[in-house]
Amino acid sequence: MAGSDHFLTLSCPDKAGIVHAVTGLLAKENLTILDLQQFSDPASKMFFMRVHFGHATELATLQKSIADLAKEMSMTYDIRSVDTKPKVLIMVSKIGHCLNDLLFRIKSGQLKIEVPVIVSNHPEFADMAKAHGIEFHHLPVTKDTKAEQESQILELIKKHNIELVVLARYMQVLSPRLCSEMSGKIINIHHSFLPSFKGAKPYHQAYERGVKIIGATAHFVTADLDEGPIIEQRIARVDHALSPNELVVEGSNVESQVLAAAVKWWSEKRVFLNGAKTVVFN
Repeated sequence: MAGSDHFLTLSCPDKAGIVHAVTGLLAKENLTILDLQQFSDPASKMFFMRVHFGHATELATLQKSIADLAKEMSMTYDIRSVDTKPKVLIMVSKIGHCLNDLLFRIKSGQLKIEVPVIVSNHPEFADMAKAHGIEFHHLPVTKDTKAEQESQILELIKKHNIELVVLARYMQVLSPRLCSEMSGKIINIHHSFLPSFKGAKPYHQAYERGVKIIGATAHFVTADLDEGPIIEQRIARVDHALSPNELVVEGSNVESQVLAAAVKWWSEKRVFLNGAKTVVFN
């Protein structure tokens, strides 16, 4: 029964015997390991593990056993039902392809998350939110009102028990305060070119230079702009025949795919922070 299946995810300083200890606890509870992935990072000396197990009718004993093991091994862990739909807040500005793609994937069952609220600094997507039955907050922002606006965002996060904020082409730089309070809980998408073009109209800059590859990067947000731990990157090949507007279309397709993949993997407990990098089991 899928309803009795769970994910166990954990990270801790690497040492011998972690897999044996964890699987032994699951075996003791007569639980079936359906999938197990692990990684020992020789650089950070950290161990990461994701276990999909079933078929649990109650978890009280396992929770206590894991808690005791976590204390012994300085382990951070989480046990979550496979059926759990984590609550996500989406933020967007005037460019809506990533928002539209995420909402379609949620409605079609491809993405198992719940979005109770959408925040935008512009009013354009109020009707789209309404069509999906999602609360919409138009929160304009200026340099002088940023602190107040972000306080409103934090209130919405608390009110709706939000676990993740997704910046679906939200074209504002978040303050260090918001980045700190939601550390490891904000995912952003941005174009990434080889070579890279920054500033206004990056696709037009790329056109002028005749690029052959365009791409996008989904990453966790930090106070350092667009330099947070990378979750996923993908590319698309382009050629001399594409106009700047056609490059924008190709780029938007890649951006949507990359952001959706990052959010999906996060929702399935596949993404672990590892210093300035990530471990992603997929």
